[in-house]
Amino acid sequence: MQRIVQVLTERADIVVVMTHGSRKILETDYAVPRKKIAIIPHGIHPVPFEPSRNAKELLNLSPKNTILSTFGLLNRGKGIEYVIDALPEVVKQYPNIRYLIIGVTHPIALRQEGESYRNSLIKRICALGLTAYVRFYAEYLETEELLKILSATDIYLSTQLDPNQAVSGTLSYALGAGRPVIATAFAQAKEDVTSDVGILVDFKKSKQIAEALLQLLGDQSKQFALGKNAYFRTRNMTWPNIAIAYMRTFAAFVPELKINEKHAPKIKLSHLIKLTDDFGIIQFAQLSEPDLSSGYTTDDNARALVFAVRYYQQKKSVAALRLANTYLNFMSFVQQPNGAFENYVNAERKLSYEQNGKENLDDANGRTLYALAVTTTATYLPKRIREKARLMYEQSLLVAERFTSPRAKAFYIKSLALHLKQHANANYLGKLIHACNFLIREYKENGSLEWQWFEPILAYSNATLSEALLIGYAVTGNSDYLKIGKKTLDFLISHTFEKNMYIPIGQQGWFKRGGHRHKFDQQPEETASMIEALKTMYDISKDSYYQRFVQRAFDWFLGDNMLGQIIYDQTTGGCYDGLREREVNLNEGAESTLSYLLSRLLL
Repeated sequence: MQRIVQVLTERADIVVVMTHGSRKILETDYAVPRKKIAIIPHGIHPVPFEPSRNAKELLNLSPKNTILSTFGLLNRGKGIEYVIDALPEVVKQYPNIRYLIIGVTHPIALRQEGESYRNSLIKRICALGLTAYVRFYAEYLETEELLKILSATDIYLSTQLDPNQAVSGTLSYALGAGRPVIATAFAQAKEDVTSDVGILVDFKKSKQIAEALLQLLGDQSKQFALGKNAYFRTRNMTWPNIAIAYMRTFAAFVPELKINEKHAPKIKLSHLIKLTDDFGIIQFAQLSEPDLSSGYTTDDNARALVFAVRYYQQKKSVAALRLANTYLNFMSFVQQPNGAFENYVNAERKLSYEQNGKENLDDANGRTLYALAVTTTATYLPKRIREKARLMYEQSLLVAERFTSPRAKAFYIKSLALHLKQHANANYLGKLIHACNFLIREYKENGSLEWQWFEPILAYSNATLSEALLIGYAVTGNSDYLKIGKKTLDFLISHTFEKNMYIPIGQQGWFKRGGHRHKFDQQPEETASMIEALKTMYDISKDSYYQRFVQRAFDWFLGDNMLGQIIYDQTTGGCYDGLREREVNLNEGAESTLSYLLSRLLL
């Protein structure tokens, strides 16, 4: 075996293992150079994190019962008899537990000894008086059924008897489903089952299994915390992320394997609908669950209105039209008699005057004007909706004249351009030119040969500023707008694309002129604004250089980023809130989800 492995690894350019322990074995026992070994963990299915009670209802399991489970092909190496021996002590204190043993007998074991192992377990269960507490699922379950049972599980038991077992797919699946684990100390478990996700026990020690079960059953908050930690820790192991990891590993040796254009997932409205109630879109989420306590914001509802209107244009979706009505009604609620829009509304659906009074709301107002213009000029929408948006837009024009924020001016320019594209209007044209000239002055005041930008800092939604001038050029033909719009966009490209990968300006410090360019916390909103600006530049110039960058920026959502992890959650239709230095922020709030959806729609 040693000779064969050595010959194979000598000929291989790269050897993939699933654990650090496996790499150590190859290094020490087989003399494989470390640089030849890549670690890519066992894959898991991308499932949402949710409490077990939801899945229990789907499986007709009583929500009052605490579900323990073990799954996989049944054989004597599973150590299930030691779990069974632990249960009498546990049942005395927690008679509501139910232990599910899931899986058919391993085909080799079946051929050698038939069902003798399963029968021995059944005898043991009967002898210990546990027939009401243990249930066998002697069948090979499809993946979807298996994941449902894992989701219904409260504590997973992985009690293999071989200390050298390198990898257990069943253990990986359980951790990936966000279940706390009790495991024997086999090779993978020693790496993955740390004290923040579960409990390790010695081999063949029923007493230790019983103690571990009693510890978790007696502390519901710890149970939940361990499961949540397991879920967060394993997001890099979802199959899409594993696919990216293999592709990157192979492409280093076979460059032609690199994919220049990824398959973009179909648009899914489920998470957007989940975040939206009859009042508006809720600002934040805890993982994929809406966090009503975070309240609502006007800028999120403006983003949502733009998406709903554009999606309705493409699909004529009744759901999208209903959503558009909701978001437009929200804007009507927050508009003040002077035409201005308040931004923050609390969970009780009341204006948050303290928060609104502390912040400059120009950007939220500018974004709202743009959303209203998108709605007003959408000829495919019912007239009553367009008319309502038009009246609100016209009422807020005086407020727009007082904007001091470059981003607010940029959104204002985009709103005016939409109206001018539909109808000539000398008043609107004059306002657009005035706003474009404002951005030109900001550029001349802050720009230099080394710093081609409108402000002394690259912050958020940066590309929107360049895009506004490009749109201004498309309306007026003013070559200065094109020149500076292109210069600033090229400057932004030079600082956000490295080796063909898009790296948004990090919100944790941003990029100040003469200072350090921060790369984390990367936000979907920044990516979305860049995609829209690049597409605008391509539409104007027809230069395929910018078209390529559109796809590269979008691929940030699909895993072409510094962590090599998917930012879009295909299971929910939501988008994660950002890319931190070592992990993805797994909350799926309104801004992030809409940033993805708007970008996807542009493709």
